[in-house]
Amino acid sequence: MNKILFQLTALFSGLLFGIGMVISGMANPTKVIGFLDITGAWDPSLIFVMGGALLVFMPAYFLLIKPKQKPLNAPEFCLAKNSLIDSKLLMGALLFGLGWGIAGICPGPAVSSLALGNPGVWVFFISMMVGLGVMNRWLKVKNH
Repeated sequence: MNKILFQLTALFSGLLFGIGMVISGMANPTKVIGFLDITGAWDPSLIFVMGGALLVFMPAYFLLIKPKQKPLNAPEFCLAKNSLIDSKLLMGALLFGLGWGIAGICPGPAVSSLALGNPGVWVFFISMMVGLGVMNRWLKVKNH
């Protein structure tokens, strides 16, 4: 496996994802909050973004990943091996959902939005990095 080709593929995929997030409006917290506001001024347009993503992902999943085909540029697919629903998973999902609902942005689009210069997204991103660092540190201390 060629490491440079693997890294270029990852870079291209990340750039394509980021550009897609910006073009689709998912990097705009106001748009996301409008989608989540189902009892107020609901903006259903992000359903089409999600539907388009599923139209691209589902065939690839059923043709390549599910039958355990080998990736072109990696020794294996990086799939979760843990299927246990535990308190860490539930708390993580709860915190993620609360953060998404409050801020109107999740980690992927936040990284895409950094280039747009929105100060609120920078605050979110820095806070997210601090939170990840604190949690990783806590898990290391807890497991030792």
